[in-house]
Amino acid sequence: MAADLRSAGWNLAVRNLLFSVVVPGAGAVWMPWWILGRFDPTAAPAAWPAAAVIAAGTALYLWCVWVFAVAGHGTPGPWDAPRRLVAVGPYRWVRNPIYLAALLVVLGEAGLFLSPPLLLYAVAMAVCCHLFVIGYEERTLRRRFGDAYLEYLQTVPRWLPRPPRRG
Repeated sequence: MAADLRSAGWNLAVRNLLFSVVVPGAGAVWMPWWILGRFDPTAAPAAWPAAAVIAAGTALYLWCVWVFAVAGHGTPGPWDAPRRLVAVGPYRWVRNPIYLAALLVVLGEAGLFLSPPLLLYAVAMAVCCHLFVIGYEERTLRRRFGDAYLEYLQTVPRWLPRPPRRG
């Protein structure tokens, strides 16, 4: 029994690691690297404030993945989504903290390299995330979690974090 639980835990950890390398890795590391290779940043880096924004985004992302694994028993990937509605941790403050985390990383990179193309990429990324959330994710979660998700929609904001309501 204990061996099965350990095996399931490792399996979940590997699935979350693979998702993190592929999806956020592509959006927050590989794509900015490609953009920077195309548009040579000429200004000196604004290192410390930008590094703080990147670190905050990375920490938020790791917290979100941890909560998805522990509370939801899944990954951020739609193909391996949490089995339970996750409304704890950062998800008590805002419904889409993973997207906000990725956006913080890319905005930090844009600041680090003083890169207008990366700033435009961040805007495009935000628009794409919003369209994905309203066009696919919210409908899917409504079907999967029913009334619990409808209550979550009414109490937790989509994009602008707010302290949880007492109740």
